[in-house]
This record gives sequence, C-alpha cells and structure tokens, in this order.
Amino acid sequence: MTAPRAPAAGGVITDLVAVDIDGRRLVVPAGTTVLDAAAAADVRIPTLCHHPDLRDVGSCRLCVVDVEGEPGPQAACTYPVTDGMQVRTDGAQVVAARRDVLELLMGEHPEPCPECARTGACELQVLATEHGVGPVPERTARPAPLVDLLGPAVTVDLDACIGCLRCVRTCAELQDLGILGVVGRGSSTAVSTYRGLPLAEVNCIACGQCINRCPTGALRPVDRSAELFAALADPAKHVVIQTAPSPRAAIGEEFGLEPGTPLTWQLNTALRRLGFDKVFDTSFAADLTVLEEGAELLVRLYENLVTGESTHPLPLLTSCSPGWVKDLEHRDPQRLGHLSSCRSPQQMFGSLLKTWYAQQEQLDPADIMSVSLMPCTAKKFEATRPEFTHDGRPDVDMALTTRELAAMMRARGIVPMDLPPSDFDEPFGTASGSGVIFGVTGGVMESALRTVIELVTGRPAEDYFTHADITPVRGFDGVRSLEVTLDQVGPVPPILAHLLPDLEWLRGATLRCAVAHGTAVAHEVMEDLRAGGRFSTYHFIEVMACPGGCLGGGGQPVPTNAQVRAARARAIYAEDAEYGATGRARKSHENPAVLRLYREVLAEGPCGPTSHRLLHTRYTARGTRIGTGR
Repeated sequence: MTAPRAPAAGGVITDLVAVDIDGRRLVVPAGTTVLDAAAAADVRIPTLCHHPDLRDVGSCRLCVVDVEGEPGPQAACTYPVTDGMQVRTDGAQVVAARRDVLELLMGEHPEPCPECARTGACELQVLATEHGVGPVPERTARPAPLVDLLGPAVTVDLDACIGCLRCVRTCAELQDLGILGVVGRGSSTAVSTYRGLPLAEVNCIACGQCINRCPTGALRPVDRSAELFAALADPAKHVVIQTAPSPRAAIGEEFGLEPGTPLTWQLNTALRRLGFDKVFDTSFAADLTVLEEGAELLVRLYENLVTGESTHPLPLLTSCSPGWVKDLEHRDPQRLGHLSSCRSPQQMFGSLLKTWYAQQEQLDPADIMSVSLMPCTAKKFEATRPEFTHDGRPDVDMALTTRELAAMMRARGIVPMDLPPSDFDEPFGTASGSGVIFGVTGGVMESALRTVIELVTGRPAEDYFTHADITPVRGFDGVRSLEVTLDQVGPVPPILAHLLPDLEWLRGATLRCAVAHGTAVAHEVMEDLRAGGRFSTYHFIEVMACPGGCLGGGGQPVPTNAQVRAARARAIYAEDAEYGATGRARKSHENPAVLRLYREVLAEGPCGPTSHRLLHTRYTARGTRIGTGR
C-alpha cells in the first residue's frame, strides 16, 4: 500500500508516515525528527543544545529516547521518524541517561547559582530541578578559561559553559560571522575566539545573538546596573532615560506575560518609580532619523541621477543598526560610502540631550546621566564609540538591555503591569507611529517611504498603500523588495527647499527598495552588490543585524524563536495603528514636536549644517568613522 502524501511548504508533495510516541499515534511528514514529532503529539522532551533557530547537532544527549529496534537511546533532535516507528520518551533507561547527563553538567558547573544573572531563567537549572539533580558535593575541576572574553557589550564566562555549542552555531549559521569556535580536546575543550583573542580584538559585532541562545549564564551583557542604581540615588545627578519601542513590546515576558503584550505606558510609570527624572521616547529620534535619512536619499538620487556625481553612491544603506555598521566596517570597508551618514536614533537622542536639552533645562551636561533602554547589546558598544562624545563625555552614558531593566525592577519590587499608565515627558515625548515601527525589520523602510512618497508627490501615502501600511516590506522573509513608481511630483516642500531645486526629475521614476535582516542575509545582499547583481540597481536598502530587526535584539527576553518575534511585531504594528485610531500622527514629517525642533534648533533643515553637526557622522578616506564636530 502506498504511503499517503500531502502538500508541504511551497506546494511540494511529501510522504506522510505514521509514528507512535508514548502510545500516541500521529501522522507526520517523512523526515520529521522525533523531537518535532513529539512536540506535535504534545509530548515534551528535555533539550539543551536544541534551539528552534538553529540546526540540530545532538551534542548534549539530553533528548535521548528509546526507539524500538535500536540497541540504545537515540538523540530525538537528529533522529528522523519512519513509518510504523515506536518511540518511548520516558523509559527507565532514558530517564537514567538524562540524569547522568545533568549530574555531569552540574558537577562541572559553578556552584553559586543564586549569584548568576540567569538564575530562574537558566535552562540547565530548570532541568536539574525537574529531574531532582541538586548541587554535586564533589565538583569536577574545570580547566582555567583559555581567554577572558570581555568587551564593552558581551561577557563570556567559560566556567558556566556546558558545551552545547549554541553560541558557536548561532555565530556561524544564523549570523554568518564565525567569531566563536571550539578549541582543545577532551576535558580541555572550550569555546573561544580566533587565536583566543578578546572579543574587542576580533570581528565581533556585539549583536548578542549568542547571548539570546545560551541556555545558561555563560554569555551575558556587560552589566552596569549597580552604577545606575548609584546614579539614581544621587540628588546631584539628572538621570534621564529614552526607551525604544522593541523593549516596550517585550519586557512583559520577563514578568510572565505572553509575548506581544506591550507595556509602553505602564513602563513609563515604573521608570519614574525606579527614580528616573525624565522618561523620553526614542521614537521621537526615530522620526528625526526618517526626515534626515529621507532627505539624504533624495539628495543622493539627485546627485547620481541628475548631476552625475557619485561621491555618495547608491544604493543608500541604512545606519540605524550598530551591529550592521560594525559588520560593514569589518567585512566591506570599501562600501562604507553607501552607508547613510545618519546616527542611530539612540545617538541622535544622546546628542540632543547633552546639547540643546541641557541648554533648555539650564543643566551642566556633566550632571546629566543619559540612559537608553535598548533591545540590543550592540547599543552598549555604540555608546562607547569615540565619535559620539561631547567635550570628552559620551552622548549616551549607558545603554540598558530589556533583561537588565527587568532585573532592576524586580530588585526594587516594581511590577510594571500593576501600575497605572502615564505619558512620556516633553520635549521628547511626542512620536509618530512611524517612529514606533522602527523596532521591527522593515520598519525603517516603511517609515521612510511614508514620508518620502508624500514629500515628493504631494499626495498622501494612503493613495499608494491602504492605510499607509506598506505591507510588502513587512514579514520575516530574508529579503523583501518593493518598487514604488512616483507617478506625479509636487513642488519642493519648504523643509527640503535648501537641498533640491525641483522634483521634476523624479516624475515617473521607480524607486527600488529592499529590506534585509540578520547579517547572514546582509552578506548575501552585499555579495550581490559587489558582483554588480540586481541590488546594484536598487536605490535604498534597509539592513538590520538581528533576525527580526530590533525586536529580536541580543538584549531581549529569552527564550526567543520565530513565533515570539512575530508576536512582538504584532504588538509594534498594533501600537502604530493605535496612533492612527486616536488621531496621533503616523508619519514622521507630521510629528509636531519634530517640526518644532526644525524651526527652533535645526533651522537650516534636514541635512543642514546644524543637523550634520548634531545628528550625522562621516568616514575618513581610510574608512574610520568620525563625528562631524560640535
């Protein structure tokens, strides 16, 4: 009798097989692993080296099961099911094997679990408790770490490493970086970098994706929360925080809420309870970025298509993601001319805080502590870059991850969802829906197009896309592309009058745009660009270093997977829609606070001298990134 067949992804016909797991019979596509088949049958098999974002290697041996006909336990994550297979996941031999693995790992693990940053969220700790494996009286001596892997963003504690290799696979497979590898043999095996160099001396981009997939506390962000607590308690310090949209859509997960439960307004109240003097919205600076980057795009189009000037080549590549910027510096410095000169929203905000805001509030910049709540460990690195300073002081003093802020709130007994909502503080409390969607892959492109379309054509973006939702750039495909034909043009808007003589040269032009997320995908785009492929004909490409964009950043709650990232994206898009439903601006060029800033501070307009001094950066001939001076 022929096995049944069913359509699989992409319409391909695949064979179906019947399998029995703990007495539960189900039919799954041929080639499905025992682990995935068990999940379909609602049977949980413990794992450590497995992660849904990565290929399985079966290294931890914790997911072993009994397969009828096999002489010993098999790793469920790599063993494919066959028709008629009988599987037991809870036999005595299997349970004993799992206990042996856990006892071995606990025997080699650092003893003071309560002091670890991952206590309560450590997968090894949870599994050891479930299997009744406690502290081992006689711990196995571990070899001394081969290298102290410290940087401004990521800390590696090899003594807490369990050898699951998730970090190595994440760096190689997910991000196509290959910074981490395995050195040594037998009991001396350890994770290290090339030649054992510190992270700061190799091509690590500080994205933190390895942290998000580490099951223990072996990888974690560089934590400066003690320093922040001290500043919050110092009456001489004016401590302000800017919060990005992605942490606001995810921090509830740290308090047991379902992914995609936003806490934007309750978080404002929680931050004031924690002691911050002002709570600002990074989305304000994202709106500012849209106007600056949109103007830069139009100027580059004019130079390349009308005047023949190619000093600033196309396509324009976005510069919001510090991990991506660092990757381009390492991997493809000869293409740095394609990179937007715009600072990231975090750094635009920091620059304004230490200059204009300090003047407005009559504060000494030295007395301001500028903190950012970010989804990204690379933001920690970005804040330390020497070009982002004012009179020798950093524009952003400290970048705090979502997980770190949650830990600080727990330490003070603050539960954000139990608090009443409150608004952001002015003068940086007004944002648009476009600023909010910066937190998801495609959001920068969608925000920029909403504004560029309206500034060029004089028509609402809704005439081109229903509700101004530019859905072709939404989603989680590796690369999404979009072409927009500018079928008409209007007069040059006053905000661009200093940059362009007219817009007639754009009449009938088709703007080709693309979105890429994750450095592995970005590398494919750049290889195509170098080879003169299709992306060399594009005008504007958004690149984010992390899968899913900022909402999948290295400082976000764990665990993470495709479903979690999709839920966070829904929360971000819902907040954008809520702006429209409540009559608030959904387009960056309609943000009244940003327009006021251009009238009062950035009077020459986007890409003018003042905005270049405060909001942009540039590269020297050797590819070194420098500030434009203040």
